[in-house]
Amino acid sequence: MGRGKIEIKRIENTSNRQVTYSKRRNGIMKKAKEITVLCDAKVSLVIFASSGKMHEYCSPSTTLVDILDKYHKESGKRLWDAKHEQGMTMESREMDNGYHQRVRDYQHQMPFAFRVQPIQPNLQERI
Repeated sequence: MGRGKIEIKRIENTSNRQVTYSKRRNGIMKKAKEITVLCDAKVSLVIFASSGKMHEYCSPSTTLVDILDKYHKESGKRLWDAKHEQGMTMESREMDNGYHQRVRDYQHQMPFAFRVQPIQPNLQERI
C-alpha cells in the first residue's frame, strides 16, 4: 500500500516538525550524493535549519566556490561584488573521526567553523 499525500504546509507541532526536518534533510542529502555518483554530476547543497544550524554537501570533485562561479557564468546573475572576496581564506581539515572541518576566515569578522555531518548509513549494512 502506498503512502497518502500530505498537505504541504508548516507543521505546527515542534516535535513533529523537527522529526520531519531531520528525515527530509537526510533524504535530500542522500539524493544529492546519489546523483553525484550515478550521473557524475557536480552538486552542492546547503541547508539552514530554523535553529540556524547549517548542513552542507558538496560533490568530492568540486567546491562550493567552483559551483557558484559556474552558476554566475551560466546564469549571468551577480552573486557578490569583488569587495566580498577580499581577505577570505578557506581551510579544510580531515579530522580523526572522518568528519571534514572547514574554517573560513573573514577579515574584520569573527571566524566560524562547521562540520559536515555524514549521511545516515544504510541500516542493512554492518560495520
